[in-house]
Amino acid sequence: MSKEAVFTMKLEPELRAEFMAEAAGEDRPASQIMRELMRGYIAQRRQAREYDNYPRHRTEDGRPSMLSDLGRSRGRK
Repeated sequence: MSKEAVFTMKLEPELRAEFMAEAAGEDRPASQIMRELMRGYIAQRRQAREYDNYPRHRTEDGRPSMLSDLGRSRGRK
């Protein structure tokens, strides 16, 4: 993946210092860790969206059969 964008963010000096110290302690570039964190966040949000949308899709998938009276109804045998 080409690195063509620059991401600038404001944060507390103490947070930056602690983060940079941890990254240095692992002998890893801070930018590499930030990319991993961003990818993880994106994956987490996508999974949450899929989970939130699942019941709606199930309802929409079953609606045509219910409207055509082919679906199962409570109380009917």
